[in-house]
Amino acid sequence: MGISLGVIVLIGIMLISSSVRVLREYERAVVFRLGRYAGVKGPGLFLLIPVMDRMVRVALRIIAMDVPPQDVITKDNVTIKVNAVLYFRVVNPEGAILTVEDFLYATSQIAQTTLRSVVGEHELDQILSERETINQTLQKIIDERTDPWGVKVTAVEIKDVDLPPEMKRAIARQAEAERERRAKVIHAEGELQASEKLAAAAHIIGAEPTAIQLRYLSTLAEISTEHTNTIVFPVPLTLLEGLSAWSKKLPTSGQAS
Repeated sequence: MGISLGVIVLIGIMLISSSVRVLREYERAVVFRLGRYAGVKGPGLFLLIPVMDRMVRVALRIIAMDVPPQDVITKDNVTIKVNAVLYFRVVNPEGAILTVEDFLYATSQIAQTTLRSVVGEHELDQILSERETINQTLQKIIDERTDPWGVKVTAVEIKDVDLPPEMKRAIARQAEAERERRAKVIHAEGELQASEKLAAAAHIIGAEPTAIQLRYLSTLAEISTEHTNTIVFPVPLTLLEGLSAWSKKLPTSGQAS
């Protein structure tokens, strides 16, 4: 009699302990009673009916999932490898368990196929320069497809774009040519500005004869600071013009005789 009572008490304790469940704040339990959906429990302490109830634990925190590298042919027929990272979380535990067999695997497959199709619609230059726009497009499409499963996609980020070696060399040459073009444009703009300033200075100096003399003196001061044996004496152009006019007035050798 005592042994039977002890066995009953032990079985009762085991049943009670198996029926008590405690879930964390970020967890929920989808409960099935005799195979039928019976609701969502948690967080905190709750009880299950022994033998009759079974639960499936679902985490509600954001999950970061790596999307494996995908071989993609871009719109301009360049073969590249693209991988990404997907951020999502379960917002409806009931839909995540009842609607799809394995929501993690299904979300991963949707992300891979969407990555290939969306990236393949863009040219290589767009993929490299408009990554944020492509990320937003990926997030919108994947979120629409996983919404019936109770899965919310919060972000998609393209991580790496692996280019063929010949394409890397072509991009490097293009970048070098662009830098050379910018350098030539900057040099030409500098020459234009310098010529404009010189023209303005020449106009001012030409209008004031005194300014020309001051410029001569400044030139002599600059030359005197140089360690050289050559001395240059600036001669006013007006003096040369006067000498030229005077020489024209001189009689020729035949006239002088």
